[in-house]
Amino acid sequence: MTQEKLKELLNKLRSLPSGTEWMEFKKAATNFHFNDIGKYFSALSNEANLKMKECGWLVFGVEDKTRNIVGTRYRINRQDLDSLKGEIANKTTNRITFVEIYEIELPEGRVIMFQIPAAPQGIPVAWEGHYYGRDGESLSALNIQEIEQIRRVKKIDWSAQLCEGATIDDLMPKAIDKAKNEYKKKYPQIVAEVDKWNYITFLNKAKITIQGKITRTTIILLGKPESEHFISPGVAKITWILKDNNNLEKDYEHFAPPFILNVDAILGKIRNLKYRYLPDNTLFPIEITQYEPYVIREALHNCIAHQDYELNSKVIIVEKPDELIFTNAGSFIPGSIEAVIEQDAPQIY
Repeated sequence: MTQEKLKELLNKLRSLPSGTEWMEFKKAATNFHFNDIGKYFSALSNEANLKMKECGWLVFGVEDKTRNIVGTRYRINRQDLDSLKGEIANKTTNRITFVEIYEIELPEGRVIMFQIPAAPQGIPVAWEGHYYGRDGESLSALNIQEIEQIRRVKKIDWSAQLCEGATIDDLMPKAIDKAKNEYKKKYPQIVAEVDKWNYITFLNKAKITIQGKITRTTIILLGKPESEHFISPGVAKITWILKDNNNLEKDYEHFAPPFILNVDAILGKIRNLKYRYLPDNTLFPIEITQYEPYVIREALHNCIAHQDYELNSKVIIVEKPDELIFTNAGSFIPGSIEAVIEQDAPQIY
């Protein structure tokens, strides 16, 4: 956004009525408590959702009551300012953070505009596990009615949406053949019938196209690498990173669609060493791998299936000498590991 556009936006925000719950002005002359920024992030994100706004705004360098520009010296170094994105993400729901942090240099002083995304559909945003909101100009806990109002919003199945303009030519034949072979393994009783299906019939039967039309799921699993633009601004990327004993990066590689093929390529990157054990009373060693391949596949497949692609994030696999770390963006449906253990049954939804 250009400086002129930012000035126009700032003046528009300053002209809004006092008590507009999805924006907040603060003088922040030299500093502002980090924990308070987090509370406002949660509150403004939730209020933007409730007021059906795309984002909320926290503005430093403007007096709240008068809306006069007074300037701020908060984190004057741009690198320190940008680091706030990661610091906030570490303590929010699903690691949600600022869309962008803008600086405006005005005759009256420097102004910082924090653009805060509205809470995702059905998911209120918490700061350190607590949900915040606004009652007029006051920062307060998000009340139960507002929490339920956000949660009740019906979430659209992003993965099932059609990709306008995408055709069968945007898919990789080798990936479709792989999917078809796996389908036949799952349904051996209809192998002869499956062999007669053309690509479109198979994709419809497998429920990843809708009446022959390409969905976002189709692109993620079977699309050519250059077809990723069909899911924009969503991101379909998997990054493998190799680190040494000192946590220094030694190697990395990025993988794009088709994921149905690239999971094997990623598995090939992971150094799954063999260990040999000599049981008592024998001279014949037993060989086992460091990781069971099935467990690696299960973790990776879960990351792909449960990734929230709307958060524009990547699935990341960090390989260290003695551990593998799988990370994806999105929420854990049961809420917590404790909930899974206590329920001891599959999720009802």
